Parts: sequence; C-alpha cells; structure tokens
Amino acid sequence: MSETALSPSVRLPKPAASRPAPERPDFDGRRSLVGGLVRTARPHQWVKNLLVLAAPGAAGVLTQGPALARASIAFAVFCVAASGTYFMNDVVDREHDRRHPTKHRRPVASGVVPRRVASAVADVMLPGALVVGWLTLGGFFAACVGAYLAVNLAYNLRLRYEPVFDLAAVASGFVIRAIAGGLATGVQLSEWFLVVTSFASLFVVAGKRTAARFDVGDAHRPPEPRVHYPVSYLRYVRALGSGVAIAAYCLWAFEKSAAVRDGVWFQWTIAPFVLAMLRYALLVEQYEGESPEDLLLRDATILVLVVVWAAMFALAVYGS
Repeated sequence: MSETALSPSVRLPKPAASRPAPERPDFDGRRSLVGGLVRTARPHQWVKNLLVLAAPGAAGVLTQGPALARASIAFAVFCVAASGTYFMNDVVDREHDRRHPTKHRRPVASGVVPRRVASAVADVMLPGALVVGWLTLGGFFAACVGAYLAVNLAYNLRLRYEPVFDLAAVASGFVIRAIAGGLATGVQLSEWFLVVTSFASLFVVAGKRTAARFDVGDAHRPPEPRVHYPVSYLRYVRALGSGVAIAAYCLWAFEKSAAVRDGVWFQWTIAPFVLAMLRYALLVEQYEGESPEDLLLRDATILVLVVVWAAMFALAVYGS
C-alpha cells in the first residue's frame, strides 16, 4: 500500500536512525497471547449464530422460559463450535496467511499465538461443543453441530477448491444454524422457512465471493485458496438466490397472514425484507459485501431495516 493511501491520522513519524523503533505496548492486546486468542476466536463473528433464534422466534416460543433457555444454550454451543473452527482454519492456513497483505496480522500467522496452542484450543473447543450440545439439547441437535463441523473440515481440506461446492459449503453453515435452532427448541420447520434460509444464504455467500474477488485482484497480492468465479456468474447466483428467497418469503408471509388474527403485519414485513436484500446487493456491487456481519453492524440503512422488520415480525407473531 502506498503512503498516499494512508490516512494522515494513522501516519507515524519515522524513528531516528540511531535507535530502533520502540515496540508497541501490550495494553492493546494485539501482541499478548490472551489478546491473540481472543482475536483468533473472532467474537464479532458470533452474530451469525443468532440464526439459531430464527425458527423459535418465528414460532413465537421465545417468550417461554424453557424455549428461551434452550435457544440460548444453542447459541452458546455454536459460538464455541464456530470459534473452534477459526482456530483450526488459522492453523491450516498459517503459511498462506503469512504471505497475504492483511491476513499476515492474524495471531497464528504472525506468531502471537503459537501453532501448538491454537491446535490445542481447537482440540478442546470442537469436541467440547459436540459433548455439551449432546448433553444439554439432545442427539439431533448434536448431529447438527457435528454436520457443521464436518462441513467446515471438508471445506478446509478440499471443498474450497471445488467450484459451486465451495458456495454450497459456506451457505450450508447458515442453514445448519437455523435448523439447529428449531431442533433445540422442538419447533417444526416449515418448507418455506428452509427455502428462504437456503437461498438467502446463497445470496449472501455469492456477495462475499464477489467482494473477495475484487479484494485480491491486485497483481501484487497472492491468490486466495478458493475458486475465483467470473463476475457475471456471481451476479447470476446472487440474482437466483435473492429472487427465490424473496418469492418464497412473500408466499410464506401471505400464507401466515391468512392463518392468524391481525396477520396483515406478516404482509408488511415483506417491505423491509426486500429493501434489506436490495441494499445488500447494492453494497456488493460497490465491493463492500465480503463480511455480512460487519455490514449488519456498520451500515445504518441495513440496521434500520432489520430493526423495522424485527418489530413488525414481533407484532405479527406475538401480537396476534
């Protein structure tokens, strides 16, 4: 990166030639082992695990104490499982990450977290998530956790090099979370729920791949260990995913509105849902869609639309 690309607020004066530059203090946690472990766990990514609340929330059971407790346990288990996969991924990718212009700062790649320590943490977290899920929420939920871990392992070893299958593998992580939430709380999943979740996930993943493709387009950057799709193909996948997801959501909303009192709120949720999808599509075209969880927390428009949708949906489910 050239010096002119740096903001003046982050430029630092060059140290005098007669003495070495002082090391940054450890109080920011970036160079400490504990801080490195926390960064490797990627707690900011846990927002994805809120998908386990989708099925029980749609069924209107989150106001019941036992269902809320089981959903909370499911969320915690997937947080542990997801963080365990990040430790595993960073160990597998450490050599590649060291040559990457930004990923070389990751704790495992930079040496802040030793490889053996990261491997040991993964060896504890991954089976730990399975065991806790089995003991607290039953075998079917544990099977979902196991499927999530198996897909991540297959993705690291092979699927990320296989066209189409890598998209399906990443999208399945979102779908498995949603299914696990229903299994944890005893909620029967409808066909519409599975269709919307599956194709919306495909839409988001295609957006991630679009942004990643342009993020590594510089000739001086090493290629990512994944398939590089033509932009036109990714646009087709996004159109397919968003089109099916929106159509299925509309059909589901009209079906629900006819089945409950004051069901018009279900119909009204269509507007913020569609607008949020369109907003994300616009951000992807501006090459800002690589991290959906960051967009959710950073983009004010999407955040407002999500809040409006959630309020309408809550009125539809819990007010009828």
